[in-house]
Amino acid sequence: MLDRLETRKDTVQVAVEGAFHHVGQIAGIVTQAGREITREVGEWATELFEMREAARRAQDDGPEPAPPADL
Repeated sequence: MLDRLETRKDTVQVAVEGAFHHVGQIAGIVTQAGREITREVGEWATELFEMREAARRAQDDGPEPAPPADL
């Protein structure tokens, strides 16, 4: 009887340890994905700010002069 109980305990222990291992691995994957998404969104926002600033500078410079008529 004790052998069967001990075997079940060992089985449950291994199953729980495995579950925690996999949950930890999944949490690491999710964390890494969150970091990468945050980085990409930040870079995208930086590009948008740079485009807005470039458009503002272009507008401040005024219209480009017309090319000579003989070209």
